[in-house]
Amino acid sequence: MNSRVIAELVFHLGRIASGEGLAEGLTAAQWAVLRYFAQANRFSRTPSAFAAFHATTRGTASQTIKSLETQGYLTRIRSEEDRRSVQLVLTEKARGILANDPFESLVRAADSLPPSIQGHFASALQRMLGQVAQERGKPPFGTCASCQHLESDSCNREGHTLYLCGFTSESLRLEELDGVCINFAPGKPMTMKVTVTPVAPR
Repeated sequence: MNSRVIAELVFHLGRIASGEGLAEGLTAAQWAVLRYFAQANRFSRTPSAFAAFHATTRGTASQTIKSLETQGYLTRIRSEEDRRSVQLVLTEKARGILANDPFESLVRAADSLPPSIQGHFASALQRMLGQVAQERGKPPFGTCASCQHLESDSCNREGHTLYLCGFTSESLRLEELDGVCINFAPGKPMTMKVTVTPVAPR
């Protein structure tokens, strides 16, 4: 299989998995917003981060986000780390319809792959994504588990490894380790296994 066939398959897979028309009364663009804020970590729940992640303009991103706020799917809260900044979070209404996201068909397809293949496939796609982002001058996005900023140099009283973001100098909660981050820097294989006890946020 040549490289162009692989590229066409990846592109077509993304298009077909995004869904056609309306689902739950939402457009594909609105689903993309909900999907992003469902997986973004606390450093990345802003309109500008979403715009960067989807390679769209801030104006277009803001319009879509505002429409979801009006419909009761998104709400704004003050950041725990910086009270001057605001984060966007999903409402219970939004979480209630995520199971009907057209994208879930792609998740099920990925889940059907053998575990031994999933890690290699994820690493290969991350590498492709990083190269395309670099060529187009876009920031790379990824999760803590494969980020060079992830540090694990101490243990708690129970002997569990504690994790820290070296970029922000913030401790990481268990549920954030798989969250998409705007501060991501490629550095670790995506097959890395993370076992961590939650650390109280500072």
